[in-house]
Amino acid sequence: MFEGGEIIRERIKRYQIDCDYRPGGLFVAMNDKQLATLEEQKENWERYGNKQLELLDANAIRREVASDRYTGALLDHSGGHIHPLNLAIGEADAIRLNGGRVYELSAVTQIQHTTPAVVRTAKGQVTAKYVIVAGNAYLGDKVEPELAKRSMPCGTQVITTERLSEDLARSLIPKNYCVEDCNYLLDYYRLTADNRLLYGGGVVYGARDPDDVERLVVPKLLKTFPQLKGVKIDYRWTGNFLLTLSRMPQFGRLDTNIYYMQGYSGHGVTCTHLAGRLIAELLRGDAERFDAFANLPHYPFPRRAHAACAVYRDGRGVLQPARSSGRLISD
Repeated sequence: MFEGGEIIRERIKRYQIDCDYRPGGLFVAMNDKQLATLEEQKENWERYGNKQLELLDANAIRREVASDRYTGALLDHSGGHIHPLNLAIGEADAIRLNGGRVYELSAVTQIQHTTPAVVRTAKGQVTAKYVIVAGNAYLGDKVEPELAKRSMPCGTQVITTERLSEDLARSLIPKNYCVEDCNYLLDYYRLTADNRLLYGGGVVYGARDPDDVERLVVPKLLKTFPQLKGVKIDYRWTGNFLLTLSRMPQFGRLDTNIYYMQGYSGHGVTCTHLAGRLIAELLRGDAERFDAFANLPHYPFPRRAHAACAVYRDGRGVLQPARSSGRLISD
């Protein structure tokens, strides 16, 4: 994951991508048990080469985040936050600059497992020496159904406030770090370049859009920052990530010339950049690091877990669309 961050920073610099990069990320603890876990995490990460970590106690974290919810935090100076869409647009431009082609609105309908492989869309097809399946939470279960059995798309919800005054914005997060808590169903937030607070949280298993994003997320925001009561919400949206049972990414081979990468379980921006480097190494003949992930077990989700996300019976015994409370039901 650390290498993924390095790749992002290098590309921003190399291609002059304007994506509002700001350094520094906080993992905040809600209780002493979570803080102890962060202490252990710091030791583990340092063993793997990240020497830019700092533990903060309750007093120190209050100087970094204007909230009384936290008992401490782990500050990762090598982390940071970006505008992810602008990063993606900048990287697409870099692909074109280097001779690549990007096709939008071209959903794949079939991948023919031949040599060379053939990728079909509704209006055309591409013949390719290699195919990388990287649709992640948006791949669906038709093109490569085996992959769908090993993962579950999940929806997360995000809101952004109206523009805050400079003084109010800086009072919330003075050093403009991004923040995520240590709960299993975590909250995450940051300031945008135009002084809005972007706040996300909650999970809908099965990637179904909730009826009212604000109803789900605003109470979380106000619990963290009660001083923002009365601030208007200008934008709200949902997006999907792909969850694996082990929470580890899944890399592997579907055929001798067809590979897949998926299941970043909420860490896709950073991990996909590392994944891209590993698949590039593989195609150049060095499979060592790709195979380190490919050899990990890829556990299928129990069928009941998927079914529970689709429907439930209400008090009258009538089937209704599921709205998950966050508990995964499985065998």
